Amino acid sequence: MEVLKCYLFGTSFLLIHCSLSLEQTNTEKMRKNVRLVACIIGLICSGSITVSFAQNNIQNQHSTKSAIIDKALLDKILDKNRQSFKEGKVADYIPELSKANAASVALSVVNSDGTIVSIGDVQQRFTIQSISKIVSLMVAVLENGEEVVFNKMGYYGTDKPFNHFANLETSGKPLNPMMNAGAILTTSLIKGTGEEPFVKIRDMIRFITNNEKIDYSRSVYHSERETGNRNRGMFYLMRNNGLIDGEGEDKLNNYFKQCSIEITAEDLAKIGFFFAHHCVRYDGNKQYYNPDLSQLVQSQMLIAGMYEFSGEYARTVALPSKSGVGGGITVSVPNKMGIGAYSPALDQHGNSVAAYRMILDLVKEKSLGLFN
Repeated sequence: MEVLKCYLFGTSFLLIHCSLSLEQTNTEKMRKNVRLVACIIGLICSGSITVSFAQNNIQNQHSTKSAIIDKALLDKILDKNRQSFKEGKVADYIPELSKANAASVALSVVNSDGTIVSIGDVQQRFTIQSISKIVSLMVAVLENGEEVVFNKMGYYGTDKPFNHFANLETSGKPLNPMMNAGAILTTSLIKGTGEEPFVKIRDMIRFITNNEKIDYSRSVYHSERETGNRNRGMFYLMRNNGLIDGEGEDKLNNYFKQCSIEITAEDLAKIGFFFAHHCVRYDGNKQYYNPDLSQLVQSQMLIAGMYEFSGEYARTVALPSKSGVGGGITVSVPNKMGIGAYSPALDQHGNSVAAYRMILDLVKEKSLGLFN
């Protein structure tokens, strides 16, 4: 910066000299312009005007470079946390989920430039479960508008588990679209008959991940439907409160189906990237570009995406994230990257033990948290 100031000072001196020479030739307009430039440069040199463009550019380049994640780092983090699954338990309240291999683990990152780095059991498919809620929220808001959707539910965080009835029996409205009650209601607001709302959610996930092979597990769907009486109770309570219309359980079945969609850790990283980049896909596709919608979804991920653990998670990881009882967690690092982690053994909150620890280590290693 000092060298720059010396250069500018010299330039200022030459311009003033030119101004005096021009005065002799009586070119009044040109003389005034030269003097103006000389004065501006003089102010810069004196510190009255700050020049920071070069410094900011260097800092931005450094930030972008330092945020790129490579395979070596992911290998180190995965190896460190590989045995963490022993401290958790695979979900068994949905019988089909209990069949997952507890030792399976995968970690994936979509960098800011769209490059993908994945390690571990990268081919392992698992059900998306509650992570589908951020996509169904997107579809519902696109079709109905934010005001219509949130007139029926709140924006609130919670200290209750994901399947808690919360205040359905008092105010009659779900606390937020991330808890099961709010998610069931969100899906019911998507337009269409039969399984059309489910198809819209599935197709949106296919678009975001650029993976047309994505579909739902029939066995998990039937298992959820047969054992989902608690969700069924929420569904009928909201219907009784006038929040859900129609007859039969098609709208509830669509929710069961969306939770049964099978994805990989890489798919989760792509979903995280999508919302981190204003609903722009990792390959640059801007079909759904919508900064306001991505802000809405990420805000819900931040305050309620990890259920009653969300407050502590915001303190440690400090990034918009969404977990599912299938063992996955998707993370959005705003304007930078998406992270996907998988390990089916869960803690007492219903969040993957190993996935959380891998994400935490990665965030600490690269100072990715919002408050860093």
